[in-house]
Amino acid sequence: MKRLLIILALLAIGFGAMAQSVSESTIAKRENRRGMVLKEWNTAAGDKRAFLDRVTTYDEMGRKIEEIEYASYGQKWRIVFEYPKDSDITAKVVREIEYNDRDKVSRIRKFEYDEDGSKVRQLNYYPNGKLESVKTFEYVPK
Repeated sequence: MKRLLIILALLAIGFGAMAQSVSESTIAKRENRRGMVLKEWNTAAGDKRAFLDRVTTYDEMGRKIEEIEYASYGQKWRIVFEYPKDSDITAKVVREIEYNDRDKVSRIRKFEYDEDGSKVRQLNYYPNGKLESVKTFEYVPK
């Protein structure tokens, strides 16, 4: 019984350290992106003219808050990312609002996470608020 408790304690410490290193990596990336606007440019083969492909905007904590995809005619789609109120740099997205090329809401996604921060459910809603579908995530060890 003592051996089992020791093994479980060691496993918990190992998983805790692994989860901590992942969040440290996420924090480091977010710190580098504080207030950044990333513009992606594209060039067609045989053409020297570059055109704007995508713009990603980050907030003062380095979290992605908006992503816009462009086409030759203008905005193709736009997604706004929302985080819990008064959250810190490690907060996960709780809601995404997707807009179409006319900047009208086309879909709303809400996310649920378990205690260790793993995504467990994604709820997809129509613009009128009616539930469209639910996606669940199952993590199966190798």
